[in-house]
Formats: sequence, C-alpha cells, structure tokens
Amino acid sequence: MSEAISNTQAVNQRLDRIFDPNHSLCREDIIYVLELIKKRVADEDPNLLDLSQPRLLLNFQYFAEVAMLLIHRRTVYDQEINQLRQQLMEAVHGIYSKQR
Repeated sequence: MSEAISNTQAVNQRLDRIFDPNHSLCREDIIYVLELIKKRVADEDPNLLDLSQPRLLLNFQYFAEVAMLLIHRRTVYDQEINQLRQQLMEAVHGIYSKQR
C-alpha cells in the first residue's frame, strides 16, 4: 500500500512541477501527461468514472488537441505555452487537481 501512495505522490509532484507557470514546459512533460491520461483511462480510474459524460468528452477534446499539436509540430512556441498548459490541465480534470 505504501508503494501505491509513494507512486501517487511522485505523480502529483511531477504534475505540480509541469503545471507550475514558472516551469519550462517541454515535449517530454507533454508526453508524460498524455501517457498518464491514457493509463488512467485504460485502468478505468474511479475518478474518471465519476465525471459526467459531457465532462469526459471535454477531457477527450483537450487530450486530442494536445496530441494533434505534437503530431503536427516539432516545437511549441513560447506564446503557446500557457494555452498548452491550460489544455493539459483541462485534459487531466478529475485525475489531478492542483493543490494550493
């Protein structure tokens, strides 16, 4: 059980760092978030099962937008970083909530 808690803490710490506006978002961060979402969906995460269907569709929309950005572009420009970070936050809605 402590291994699961430790893993959850590690994931949350990494997401905290990724979603920190002072952090330089990189391609690996984006891929990490997309893979986390994919895994949580495949594992039927109970937090996702509690979301309404419209919210799940919204999560998927943001997931798809970010994934398509990675497919069609090699780099993300500075002016797009905040928008991309917000899209990632929307895509992980229900999986992660930033602790303040």
